[in-house]
Amino acid sequence: MTHKKNLLPVEPLRLVDLVAYQEGAIVSRTLLERKTGTVTLFAFDEGQQLSEHMTPYDALVYVLEGTGEITIEEHPYTLSSGEIMLLPAHRPHAVRAIKPFKMLLIMVRS
Repeated sequence: MTHKKNLLPVEPLRLVDLVAYQEGAIVSRTLLERKTGTVTLFAFDEGQQLSEHMTPYDALVYVLEGTGEITIEEHPYTLSSGEIMLLPAHRPHAVRAIKPFKMLLIMVRS
């Protein structure tokens, strides 16, 4: 399958299969990008992390499989398959893979 910046409409796909794990890495794929927000799929290998950062927008994280840790303002939360969490705008947060995990990130810009 070719990787498109935006998915084609009316094309049923299995979300968890749209990004693959890569040893020692974080793999991301933008599924949809608009002025009003983005939808990005991530696959984290065990131990991989996104360092603490802030964004000016709210983001919603949905864990598809595996186990990850999301830290918001130095408070860690463990999320597993099927769980969801809001990352509030203007608050420092970080993401770390406890086990290999995949997450969908929905950023809302308006």
